[in-house]
Amino acid sequence: MSKVNKYYQTTYQSPIGMMTIACHGGKICGLWFENQKYYLGSLPEQPVQDDSPEVFAQVKNWLDRYFSGKKPEITELPLAPTGTEFRRMVWDILCEIPYGRVITYGEIAKEVAGRMNIKSMSAQAVGGAVGHNPISVIIPCHRVVGAKGSLTGFAGGIDRKIYLLRHEGADMSYLFVPKNGTAL
Repeated sequence: MSKVNKYYQTTYQSPIGMMTIACHGGKICGLWFENQKYYLGSLPEQPVQDDSPEVFAQVKNWLDRYFSGKKPEITELPLAPTGTEFRRMVWDILCEIPYGRVITYGEIAKEVAGRMNIKSMSAQAVGGAVGHNPISVIIPCHRVVGAKGSLTGFAGGIDRKIYLLRHEGADMSYLFVPKNGTAL
């Protein structure tokens, strides 16, 4: 099998934990925190540990800039998340959320319904797609909150979600950690 057709992985030490980066065919197909829900879940095979693919240097540079307070553009990286057409549509919407801003699952559901030319879309279905985002941080699923500001639904954990939102300077004044939720 040629090197291009294999899945490769490397690691990145972020300020909030070790991350695994995965690529296939020169494109990023995964970025997960250690012990994250759905870790490596979108990959059809176990990736081979190899730091050499050029795209890994690009991602690490992007993450270095992000965590140092700069605002690198998502479009700088060749992303190829694996998922259904519905999930990819939701992830595309996530990429449109401005740095330091948040949006609700319900707002995304309305956007999805509009793009699909249907009357309505379930916020829970959107939540499932957001939760299965295989490229954390870069595809900013941490910018999605529940109705009324509930900080819920981040597969990387609530503490990391709070860190990322604060790091981006999001207005945290109305956001709260629910007593029960999927991010706890």
